Amino acid sequence: MNLLQRSYEPSDDALESLLSRPSDDLKSIQDATAEIVEAVRTDGDAALYRFASRFDKVELASLSVSDTEWSRAGSALSEDVRRAIERAAKNIEAFHTAQSSTGERVETDLGVECWRKIVPIQHVGLYVPGGTAPLFSTVLMLSIPARIAGCPSIVLCTPPAKDGSVNPAILYAAKVGGVDAVFKVGGAQAIAAMAYGTATVPKVDKIFGPGNRYVTCAKQQVSVDRCSIDMPAGPSEVMVVADSTSDPAFVASDLLSQAEHGKDSQAMLVVIAERNEGNAIVDAVERELSCQMDRLDRHEYLLPSLSHSRAFICARRDRAVEVVNRYAPEHLIISTSDPDAIERAVVNAGSIFLGPWSPESAGDYASGTNHTLPTGGWAHSTSGVSVDSFVKKITVQRLSADGLRSLGPTVRTLALAESLAAHAQAISVRLSAMDGQPETTEEDDE
Repeated sequence: MNLLQRSYEPSDDALESLLSRPSDDLKSIQDATAEIVEAVRTDGDAALYRFASRFDKVELASLSVSDTEWSRAGSALSEDVRRAIERAAKNIEAFHTAQSSTGERVETDLGVECWRKIVPIQHVGLYVPGGTAPLFSTVLMLSIPARIAGCPSIVLCTPPAKDGSVNPAILYAAKVGGVDAVFKVGGAQAIAAMAYGTATVPKVDKIFGPGNRYVTCAKQQVSVDRCSIDMPAGPSEVMVVADSTSDPAFVASDLLSQAEHGKDSQAMLVVIAERNEGNAIVDAVERELSCQMDRLDRHEYLLPSLSHSRAFICARRDRAVEVVNRYAPEHLIISTSDPDAIERAVVNAGSIFLGPWSPESAGDYASGTNHTLPTGGWAHSTSGVSVDSFVKKITVQRLSADGLRSLGPTVRTLALAESLAAHAQAISVRLSAMDGQPETTEEDDE
């Protein structure tokens, strides 16, 4: 059973199409999203209730999670799940705490001191999908670095179930992560609510979190109107690099762990081997895919995802690295005889997993790194979420009188060279004051 489309040593021109992501009718998504965003901006809570009925099939009495629902969340979970959430939170906190930094101070010239002041974003909004699985791990990945950064207000939106409830694991993770309030709002309407604010949902300064194409489109649309976003995160994806030393069962399990996310997820395999050996490796992986799928549910997501997933057979390691860097995967698993050599050459990836004992699942949940990562090729230019994502860095400078006396003429010369006389005058009036001389205009100087 051929589950992966195969390509041996594809040319550069062929790679462009072979590495393409699944696509939808973007225009129709943009138009539908724009209508939702505008309805929420105009009608506020009323629109949110309408969309809850229309999309989530629930008639809500309130958009807010009550104190009672919060308090019951922990008791609704098994002790094993609570402990797992707490252990994951501990590791995520340890890794992200190490990212905290202080602003550097530099004396760039005599009497000229410059530094950066690091301040938390004041109001952040987190989006956690409900969809095909309650992603309570995402709550930890977003709320913990926000709390470490010192954000004063952290709110979260997530779709309600058909009975109007929020998954208790999401609520418990929100409590562990330090979220201030949770709202029963999903989809593009949640993004619009946090971007513009409603009577119930507060307006935020920056929105974080993954979602479907409508959520991603809504984030992009509101980001042009003063509300910042973390990144345009779309369908999940993985690329696994393997060779003759790789365990086919491990490789197959990593491909399936991404394929089960959704029908538009993508699982890509890069095999470093000559053609015949490479085909034998892919054959072994496909046998494992079939065998493991027999033990799994969610075939309605696995099969469509695998239908647009591919296997690349590359005779040379450097060509395999080219394929990786061209694709820029969200998750990159390198399970070869020398994974570190390949890792050193990788410049485009969201998160990297080295060796046979580093499944992508570990990073998704509990190793400590963040799983909110760039997809759709955005890893060419964008990083995953970190503590830095939740802070602003404001430059500050102080010049002494001697500093301005020394540097001022340089600034004045540059300003006049750009024909910005008022800029130059701001220097001249100060230098004149220092010397006790009457102020002269820049025209007089010229």
